[in-house]
Amino acid sequence: MITSSKRVLKTQIIPSDSRVHHRFSSRWGFLVSVLGIAVGTGNIWRFPRIAAQNGGNHGAGAFLISWVFSLFLWSIPLIIAEYILGRKSRMAPIGAFNAIAGGRFTWMGGFVTFVSAGITFYYSVVVGWCLFYLVQTLTMPLPSSTNDAFATWKNFQNSTWPFFFHAIALGLGILVIWHGIQTIERFNRWVIPTLLTIMLVSLVRSLMLPEAFTGIAYLFTPEWKQLLEPTLWLEALTQNAWDTGAGWGLFLTYAAYMQKGQPVVKNAFFTGIANNLVSLLSGMIIFGTVFSILETEMLMSREEILTILRSSGPASTGLTLIWLPQLFSRMVLGTPLLILFFLGLSLAGFSSLIAMLELQIRVLVDWGLSRTPSVILVGAVTYLLGIPSAFSLSFFSNQDFVWGLALIISGAFVAFAVARHGCSKLRTQQSLSCPNDLYLSEWWDFIMKYLIPLAASLLLGWWLFLAWTVYEPGEWYNPLAPYSVMTCVLQWGSLLFLLWILNQTLVKHLVRK
Repeated sequence: MITSSKRVLKTQIIPSDSRVHHRFSSRWGFLVSVLGIAVGTGNIWRFPRIAAQNGGNHGAGAFLISWVFSLFLWSIPLIIAEYILGRKSRMAPIGAFNAIAGGRFTWMGGFVTFVSAGITFYYSVVVGWCLFYLVQTLTMPLPSSTNDAFATWKNFQNSTWPFFFHAIALGLGILVIWHGIQTIERFNRWVIPTLLTIMLVSLVRSLMLPEAFTGIAYLFTPEWKQLLEPTLWLEALTQNAWDTGAGWGLFLTYAAYMQKGQPVVKNAFFTGIANNLVSLLSGMIIFGTVFSILETEMLMSREEILTILRSSGPASTGLTLIWLPQLFSRMVLGTPLLILFFLGLSLAGFSSLIAMLELQIRVLVDWGLSRTPSVILVGAVTYLLGIPSAFSLSFFSNQDFVWGLALIISGAFVAFAVARHGCSKLRTQQSLSCPNDLYLSEWWDFIMKYLIPLAASLLLGWWLFLAWTVYEPGEWYNPLAPYSVMTCVLQWGSLLFLLWILNQTLVKHLVRK
């Protein structure tokens, strides 16, 4: 075993800056592209529901405070780390971990890669759902009741449409990334400004609704005693980790195409803060619209309104796909506004999907496979392995739970790679490469070495405790139960063991460009 480890270390690849021939054409092109990674369905679909679930009787402002703290203590430090690792190695996660952490730890990059791939398999299905509802809104009357909304969802799930729209979402993603980073950049240059315009138009319209400010006031009003609740901080940290995409390896992959001399720290702050602003815009739109319509049109109490905002529904569709369509049907110009909403949701999901696909393709390119067969292979495998999630909501929920939690492990692995290489060494190199960048202090070293591992341990322990006691209390040992402890342990453990066994093979296939 010792001899084998030494052989792996001798094959480490630390590529020169000439390793990547294609780069983002400008800093703006890079920033809109990484914002496409950060802004996804987690901002528009998940954030308002999680904010409502963690709000008190009078407001959700305490959750927002802890959520903002999480941005600066988890997400932005990890985004900085990913930018540094990607630009320094000029490779995807497997090659980056080999070059930065050392050959013995290349399997960690493999784990980060597979977790992102596992999410891609079902995320493409979700983007397909968004596209279906966009088409549905364009061609059919809006549902006027909860029964009608549920009927639309059930009819969709009981048909072959999920497989079709899964293919459409994936096919469009493959078209965008076929020719590499140039087409990805051109796509995001159009998509991100369009998405932001849609959100601003929707916000203005929601603010014009009667009693909309009641909902927005609830979103921003803090109940200070909630800040003493540890679960609030854990929920906020989880949400911020998921809606920014920090630690997934996606920023690392795009950073492989970053031009030399670009400011890493400034870019990371822009990415994280812009992402949170989009989440807040989404929250204001949803809270304003839901409070207005339910209070003035349906005469519901605050408790009833919050129950609807907090509802998850099948595959977490309750608020987004069940309630919003019928609420927009009661609004003047509701149909065009709902079309804009689902267009924005589709674009947000799509911009994240192409980054996930690019990560997998870049891994194959790092192993010497040319881009065209890499794109075809990734597209085919992603569609085939996404079919179970399109077919079964139970399987979908399991994969979302297992690999969503695994992202916390991925974040811890990124922090480990930085710490092993040397935080101060990377900080010094970063300062020398871009003198005009923000100063990266020793506080970043502390976060990478101690805070990220501690937070990751607490998050994993907390979620697994919930799985044991709340989600599957009598089935924690059953690997077939969607939210059990054992389903996580078995899937993570199998992957980690396989990657550890194949570690030397992962390194051996990395090639120089």
